[in-house]
Amino acid sequence: MTAVRQHDALAEAYQGITAVVADLTDADLQRPTRCRGWLVYDLLFHVLCDAQRALVALATPVDGPADLDDVDYWRAAPPGAADAGAPHARWVRRAAAAFDRPSGVVRYWCDTAPAAVRAAGAADPAGFVATQGHVLRVPDFLATLTTEAVIHHLDLVLDLPDAPAPGPLATRVATATMDGLLSDDAVRPASWDDLEFLLKATGRIPLTDRDRRDLGEVAGWFPLLS
Repeated sequence: MTAVRQHDALAEAYQGITAVVADLTDADLQRPTRCRGWLVYDLLFHVLCDAQRALVALATPVDGPADLDDVDYWRAAPPGAADAGAPHARWVRRAAAAFDRPSGVVRYWCDTAPAAVRAAGAADPAGFVATQGHVLRVPDFLATLTTEAVIHHLDLVLDLPDAPAPGPLATRVATATMDGLLSDDAVRPASWDDLEFLLKATGRIPLTDRDRRDLGEVAGWFPLLS
């Protein structure tokens, strides 16, 4: 996928989240999500931190070469490391609660996410950025942001049945990431659509007995990331 399409995918991913949260009431922003212990506005604040990280990284390019691509970025944070994120999860809850109302997080997101997208569009697609202790090519960095946004979009809508799904281009980037983690030696079951694949690949919903039969020994690789 070209760098331009990676920028378009990030724009679609962030616009998708905005479409979910923009008109929610404060009560709806306090509905549960798939991320244990986080309400909708807590999780939105977490994704907001990603958009802020994008602004910083894209504004301060670094010399290459890259030490990770967009798939290896996720392998560097292996499944099962969720407990290591407990301090961050507590910090997110405290930070989100500091807003006068949950809708304050939405306003902050609606200011920050478009700025991150504009920065992504202006970035040199042949350039490099540093993030979380690693160096990535700009297109690979944008792909990681898109993948995380799509997954968290699915987390956000757990208790929002009328919310829109992630857009097709952004979803394609996220599923390409999961396919990369799955490796060339294995394929997902043909019965899975893209969203089911993302939910099962990230452990959001469990594999069924049929899934395990279809996957064989590959079932032991799941979740591919958490």
